[in-house]
Amino acid sequence: VQLMESGGGLVQAGGSLRLSCAASGIMSAINDMGWYRQAPGKEREMVATITRGGRTHYADSMQDRFTISRDSAKNIVYLQISGSKPEDTAVYYCSLATSVRSYWGQGTQVTVSS
Repeated sequence: VQLMESGGGLVQAGGSLRLSCAASGIMSAINDMGWYRQAPGKEREMVATITRGGRTHYADSMQDRFTISRDSAKNIVYLQISGSKPEDTAVYYCSLATSVRSYWGQGTQVTVSS
């Protein structure tokens, strides 16, 4: 099983970014997919999750500027970041869960300059 994140990079404050995560080698049905982030010196935190049925859940502080979506046919999950802020600087990880276990990607760096 491999999760490949892409779309990270450097963006100016106020700009937008779209992260993608493509899963391959999955033999079981995927239930939840999600995005997490870890800023320097901080613990990893949830950004947003989305169920197989499309129900979304966001961390309280991220509901306004982050949008999660998924293409279940292609096993891809997206995270749209709008109105980015320097405090959004972090490594963003995607995750997916089957009925057996969870999987994590290697992460993609997002840096927001002020």
